[in-house]
Formats: sequence, C-alpha cells, structure tokens
Amino acid sequence: MRFTLLLLALLFSTCVSAQNSPIFADDPALSPDGSTLFFAYNGDLWTVPTNGGNARQITSLEGAESHPKVSPDGKWLAFSSAQKGNADVYIMPLAGGPIRQLTYHTANDEIANWSWDSERIYFTSNRYNRITTFTVDVTGGTPKRLFDNYFNIIHNVAEEANTGHLYFNESWESSLFTHRKGYKGPYNPEIKSFDRERKSVSVHTTWEGKDMWPMTDRAGKVYFVSDRDNGEYNLYRLDGKKAKRLTKFSTSVMAPSMAANGQQIAFIKDYQIHIYDTASGKTTKPNITVSSYAGLGQPADFTTHRNISDFDVALDGKKLAFIARGELFVSDIAGKFVRQLPAGDGRATEVKWLRGDSTLIYTMTEGGYTNLFTIDATGKGSPVARTTDQRNNRGLQIAGDTTRLIYQSGRDEIRLMNLQNFATETLVQDEIWGFQNSLPRWSPDGRYVMYTAYRNFEQDIFLIDTKNNNRKLAVTNTGVSENVPVWSPDGKYIYFTSSRHQPNYPRGGGDERLFRLPLLRFDAPFRQEKFDELFAGDKKEKSDSVEVKIDLTNIMERLEPVGPRAGSQSDPYVVMDGEKTMVFYGSDHAGKRSFYVTTFEPFEAPKTKEIEGSGVGGANDLVEVKGKYYLLGRGQIQSINVGQGKLKPITIKHAFRRSLAPEFAQMFYETWANMEENFYNEDFHGTDWAALRDAYARYLPHLTNRADLRRLTNDLLGELNTSHFGFNSNGSEEQTQVDLTTVALGLAFDQDDPYRVASIIADGPADRAGLDIKAGDKLVAINGTPVDESMNREFYLALPSRDQEVALSLVRGNGQAKTVRLHPVSYPTERNHRYDEWVDDNQGRVDRKTDKKVAYVHMKNMGGSQLDAFLDEMVSESYQRDGLILDLRYNTGGNVHDAVLQFLSQRPYATWKYRGGAAATQPNFAPQAKPIVLLINEQSLSDAEVTTEGFKQLGLGTVVGTPTYRWIIFTSGKGLVDGSYYRLPSWGVYGLDGRNLEKTGVEPDIRIDNTAADRQLGRDPQLDKAIEVVLKELGR
Repeated sequence: MRFTLLLLALLFSTCVSAQNSPIFADDPALSPDGSTLFFAYNGDLWTVPTNGGNARQITSLEGAESHPKVSPDGKWLAFSSAQKGNADVYIMPLAGGPIRQLTYHTANDEIANWSWDSERIYFTSNRYNRITTFTVDVTGGTPKRLFDNYFNIIHNVAEEANTGHLYFNESWESSLFTHRKGYKGPYNPEIKSFDRERKSVSVHTTWEGKDMWPMTDRAGKVYFVSDRDNGEYNLYRLDGKKAKRLTKFSTSVMAPSMAANGQQIAFIKDYQIHIYDTASGKTTKPNITVSSYAGLGQPADFTTHRNISDFDVALDGKKLAFIARGELFVSDIAGKFVRQLPAGDGRATEVKWLRGDSTLIYTMTEGGYTNLFTIDATGKGSPVARTTDQRNNRGLQIAGDTTRLIYQSGRDEIRLMNLQNFATETLVQDEIWGFQNSLPRWSPDGRYVMYTAYRNFEQDIFLIDTKNNNRKLAVTNTGVSENVPVWSPDGKYIYFTSSRHQPNYPRGGGDERLFRLPLLRFDAPFRQEKFDELFAGDKKEKSDSVEVKIDLTNIMERLEPVGPRAGSQSDPYVVMDGEKTMVFYGSDHAGKRSFYVTTFEPFEAPKTKEIEGSGVGGANDLVEVKGKYYLLGRGQIQSINVGQGKLKPITIKHAFRRSLAPEFAQMFYETWANMEENFYNEDFHGTDWAALRDAYARYLPHLTNRADLRRLTNDLLGELNTSHFGFNSNGSEEQTQVDLTTVALGLAFDQDDPYRVASIIADGPADRAGLDIKAGDKLVAINGTPVDESMNREFYLALPSRDQEVALSLVRGNGQAKTVRLHPVSYPTERNHRYDEWVDDNQGRVDRKTDKKVAYVHMKNMGGSQLDAFLDEMVSESYQRDGLILDLRYNTGGNVHDAVLQFLSQRPYATWKYRGGAAATQPNFAPQAKPIVLLINEQSLSDAEVTTEGFKQLGLGTVVGTPTYRWIIFTSGKGLVDGSYYRLPSWGVYGLDGRNLEKTGVEPDIRIDNTAADRQLGRDPQLDKAIEVVLKELGR
C-alpha cells in the first residue's frame, strides 16, 4: 500500500495538466439545441461543443460554481456560486455581459431548472425549512416559495412545457442522500407532479426504490432516473403509467440534464460526462480536453504550533517525540531544536520512546489500518513495520521494565509485544470494540494487564495475570460502566470514573464521578505509630519494589468515592511522592471543565486544586519522567508545576510542508478501513467492501479539490445502503474572503408584495410586547437605509456579521410611519420558529376537536432538550387531560427512547389521601391510565423508530400514520488527520423477534397517509385520525 500512496503523490505532482474527458466533472447542462455543453470542474464552469473538443473556462469567481442551467431560449446561463461562503443564484448572458447575482440569502441556493418562458429560475434552498423550492425572476427581485407548509420539502422541480405542471421529488433520498444506493422503504422518492391550478398532486411511479431527477422536454415528455432493474441508477422515460428503461449501465447515472429539444441527455457516469441520444438510444462519452492547475500536488505550509496530537518524553528527560498533522517529530525538551522524521506515507497517531532513548515505536496507518513501526529517533534510516495487520492496532502502553508493550488490536484483542525481538502474542480475546475504549494498563509490578471489555454495552474491568498462563480475572461485574481505570503507583488501588446508577448507553451515563477501588482491605495509618517513629533509631530504607496483591472477594463493597462530589470527572492519573498521593483528572464541578489535582496525605484532609491555565479535559495523556509531569492540551505539550498548580506550555513553532493529495488518499483509506472494522453488519449489507474500495480508489489520482474527496468518499460509503453515514471535510483552502450572514427579523412577508408584512412569526424577534408591528405594514427602510422594492429583500439583510439590533422603518396602510427596533436572530433559529408554528397549529387543532380534553405533544427529535420539553408537557398539560397524542412525525432521532417509554409505561398501583382530602394515585404521573395514540410517518427515523417499536411491544397505545423511514443504526464517528470527520454506524437495532429495524422499520396499527397536497391545503388526515381514535377510546 505504501507504493500505492507514493504513486498517488507522483501522479498529483503535475502543476498543469490536460485531461481528456475530465474525471470529476459535474453538473453537465446542454444548450436548448443540444450543440453546446456546460459543466462544472475544479470549482469553475466550462463550456465545450457537445461532441467534444477543447473546453473553455467561463467563470473564475472565488469559491465554487456549480449547477449550470441554460434558459430554454438559449440567452442565459444560470448557476450557483459560493463566492461569499454559501451557494447563491447567479445569471450570465451567453451573448456576453456582466454576471449578476440574483439571491443573497446565506442559506444554500442551488439551481434546479428554468421555466419554459425563460423568465424564472427554480432553485432549492434551506432558508425556510430543510429544503424546498423557490423561484426568482431573471430581472431580479425577491424569490417566491412555491409550496406552503414547513414539511413540503419539494425539490428536483421540472416544469412541464404544455400544462405548467411541476414534476418533483420529496424525499431525503433524492436530495441529501442521492449517493446512497439500494434504499427501499416508505420514504423512497417517487416521480410526482403538482397541478398548480387544481392544487392536486399526481403520483406517476410507485417503485419501492428510487425514482428521481425528473426531466421534461418541449414536447412534454418526462424522463427520470431509477434503480428499479439492477440497483444502479439508469435513465427511464414515462410512457403513460409505465416506465421505459433507456440505459442498462452497471454503474450509476448521476446529475442528468436534458436539452430543451429533448434530443439529448447529459449526465455523469464514473465521474465523467456522457451524452445519451434519445432518438438512437446510444450513449457517447465526448472527448473533452481541460487544461487546469493541479494544485493538490503542491506542498502547503503547516506548523506544529497548537497542532500536536500525541507526544512522549524520553526516559532521560531531555527529548520529546510528538506528532503534528500525522507527521512524526523529535525535539529537545524545550522544543527549540526540531527534526521531522521520515515516518512513512500514512498518518502517525501514537508515539512512545523505547529503552535507550534512541528508537521510537509508533502507530501509523498502512492501507487505512494503524500498525506499529519503529524508527531511529535521529532520523537516520527508514521505518520498520513491526505489525502488518488488517486491523487497527492502538493504545500503546510500555511496561515499567521497558521490555514489553501491550496494545489493543481490532475489535476484540489485547496483544503483547516483546520489545527485544518485536514478537507478538494475543493475551486475550474479548468484546473490546474498535473504538470508544479505555486504554489497557500495566500494573506497577508488571504482572497484570488491566483492560475494560463490554458486557451488555457497559465497560467492566478485567485483569490478565501474565505470570499465571494469562488467566483472566473479573474485577467488576456491574450493569454500569467503569471507565478509564488506572493503577496507583503502589499497586494498592484502581482508580476509575463511573456513573454508578445510570448506564453509559445509549444516552451517556450522566455525571461520572471519580472512585478508587482498594485491592485489599487496607486500614488507615495509626497516629500512635507516627508518634513512636519520632523516637525510633535509624530508619530502614523502604524498598521501591511493588508487589500487587488482590482479593476479589466482595471487592465492590470497598469502593470509595474520591474527588469532588459534584459535576463530572474524567481521565484520572495517579502519581505518588512519598506518602503523598496526587490524583490528576478533569472536572466541571466548578461550572467549567478544567484540570484538577486532589492530594491525599495521611492525617490530612484531601486537598483539591485547579491547575491554572489548563483548559485540559483530563489526564489521559499525562507523562511522568524523573519527577516531572507533562500533559497535552489544546494542541500543545505543557509541563505541570504541581506545587504552584500551574501549567506552562512548551511552545514548539516548527514549520513543515505536506501536500494535500497524499493526505486525501490517506483519509480515504482510513475511512474505508474503520468502516470495515466497525460497521454493524457483518456482511456489509451484501456488498464486497474490499472490491468497492479498489473500485473507488482508482479515482484518487484525479482528485482536483476537497469537494471531489467528499464526493468520492461519500459515494463509496453510499454503496453500503446504510443510514447514519457520511464523510465531511472542510479546509482553509476553501474559505472565501467574504462570508456573509443573514439576519432574521421574525416577520413573514407577502409573497407578491415582498416588503409588506404578512404575519408575525411566533416567538421571533418581532413577537415582543410593545413592538407595534402588524400584518399589512410596509417595510421602507432598514437601519435608516431606504429599500428599493424592485431589489431582492435579502440583499439588505445579508451582513458581514449579525447585528445585535436592527431598526425597521414601517408604514401602515393609513400612512402612519414609525421606526421600531428589534434583536434579530439567525435564519436557522427562525426556521425553528416556523417549525414551532406548525406544532402550535396542531395543538390548536387538537384543542378544538377535543374540547381540550386531549393533550398533544410533539417531539422534534429524541435529544436531551426535547426529552425535557416532553417531560415538561407531561407533568403539566397532559397531567390535566384525559388522553394523549404523542407526535413523532418528522422526528430526526437521538437516544432518549428508554426515558420516554419508561415515563409512558407508568400505571397506577395505589391511591393515597389526606384526611378529608381528595384521593391521588401513585405514581403521581400514570399515563397508562389514559388512552395514548402515537403518530408516526415515513420521516420518523432513528430513535423515533426505536421508540415506536418499544411503544408497540409494551402495548402502550395505538400507533397511527405510515411506516417509519428504516433509518436506524446507532452511530458515532471518528476524526481524521486534518479535522475531517466520518460517521460509524456500528450498533444495529433489532426487534425481539430478530427483525433488523434498519431493513423493516416499524408499521403503524392504523395506516393513513398525508400527501403534499394535504399539506399544501392545510389538511392533516393523520392527526385527524389520531383524534378520532383517542376520542373513541374515551367514549366520546
């Protein structure tokens, strides 16, 4: 694999390249007659004759340009550009002339299509909700939203030439997750159309998989893409109610676009442009030459300053070894004299000094997996691979005698390496997991290896007795986690953190406190003995040798809390100085997380001191050498002055160079390898994961920028047909000089009169006592600047930063002018207020139809804040009412299902009363004494699906709606060398009958749909049915 990465680096090294049929071209678009092709490549727009030739670059704006679309009359090219930090809509006259910006909102506006009269542009935006479609006139002005209702997420709009009907999709699978292959379920995208006059919706395809990207020609023919025949996206045409297959590719069609005359469709396949001829049915790949600068191969400057991710101190106390951005360095202890070592082509992650202080052992990725290497610390010679496993080796810990090393390997092994000959053996196989581990630790006498393994999702502590045939001893066996255990240097105690009454999974264990576990029943020292020592003769010197002795009988009865009694503690590390024991740890008991030391000394009360200037979360990386202590925090190595309680940074400002090209390749392989090791499903949903790696890796030499890496890696992950996946990467090279932010006023404006107030958004900045703003008021100035009504309103609200106050000048219908001041919010906050208006409307509907006898509670997600809101409602409104409708539609998941189900499961078991008083039930809150209806739909996902499954299994009530998304795998993630991040869907969820909920979802008891037309017209059949059911159970 090292040869592969070196080859990639060489391929990237060319400064200027000419490519035939450029790889990673995107968003092809055709002129109306099909003779000219436009496309995006390397962040710019290009044009070329459709039959091939030398492409000409037509934009060079800062930021990336994308989604070009030619107007049906051939006069304009519309496109999106991120030159101000987000995608806005721009327009360019093809006959020549200036580029004009049409949208200014700091949400992302992406071109979808043109109206057939070439007067309007359709584009999608996340300004109003998660995504929906707007139009903007070619002449400018304020955009108009096409569809009402917060949850009409209409996109991929194509206008039919003869009727004006709008063909569209409305699924995340056809917007956010087009790269996910193989999804079949209730939220599959279908080809639908909207009759704007009748306000009705027609469904044209009913395939259970993906039908998306509708396209129309001047004659009214409709084309689209589907995976219905072989699981790959191919071109189809609607013939009446049937879909006619046009292509039979074994790799997928992406980003299709049709010429207005209907004769050709341009699309991307295998990251290259292809043209389909609708008459002949033939596909060609035009020979296109693009000359561009291959900047990824050029070295970029980086610094070690505040960029260190791991370090170690040599045993002589004079040298440091450390890692910065995946590179390995050695310096003097003060960080003044630095040398970069030729560690290899992968990403170095951990480093330790070996005995003799001349050799380093470190972990580095090789083909994506971390393996162990050694290298001469002087920089002479080459790295030597000490392991070559197809699994991640990590968590290096060297024994006190410096001859042995332990490490974690893969999901299930603790291994031992002999540092004299580098031979390895497996000490134990156990459920260790590939990440979210506690480090293994040597006992002070070198006999025992302590590690944690998972039992019922919680970490227990185990010991391996290396002098007794590697016998395994269970130290703890509880239903909660004992985390990050460490030894005391005298071998008498094990320290760890734990939330003693709350499991870590799935929500996290709450506040974790610091504990120590005595390995024997120790008594406290006696004062009289200390007095007698005053008159004793010469003291015998105590031996430094330690022998660990363990009595496991009723060991948990000896557990002792230490440290603060409040907040949450983390990552302890214990050092001793004579009779003084110092425990370092992170804690937030004082209100903010910082670094503390608690000192224990005989006959003295424990003393806790904050280490000043730390900002360090824990002591997991603490290194002790020759009585001096070092710690890593905020990307810097810091020395600890225990006496003064201060940290002193060791400033290491060393410049070095590395190219992004090999770094991108390394991240690709590391993402693949960690998914291979941690993906929840053993057969990878039926895919050949290794073959897929190779298939996508062949495009690595052709990456032109970070966007290509995101695209390639997410396409690879999308092959798994999994939820909870994704790769995200951002770099400084993508930043633009201008980055605006839109301020939101809390006002909804009239669609046809965009400066006239239509309504006040509830809970928004304008919904305040004393602010005299009414529907019908006209906005005439912002902060004293008069507005031009022909100008896009967003222009005045897109600012370099969000103002704390905004002055609005308004004119009322009677001519009365006034100025009001308000505190604006961000547009995502206003989006949330719009969501809340939908909730309030539902509440009003339930109140009206049930005469306030039934409570309505909606949970947007299954996170902590929404759990609190749920509980607030349950102990107030629901407590006073006779029934409950719990609405989990559109719920985006989280991890609080058990808390919700536990509350809903409460039923009365007794009553009590004061003499002469009214009887009350126990428990105080007993929802099971009342009818409950649970509402779900195809957008109820993740933990909402677990909640629904539990609701049904526990028989808590009736479930109404449509089947859930099939989007439920518990997930975490890992970071990469440059801060990029990828998700790891590692924990599957199954029904008691063995069903994989990711594949089956959860069915309602009563099925009823809500359509886009229902939402557009303000109807809600699902909520109406829920009301009907609960009222029937109440006998009303």
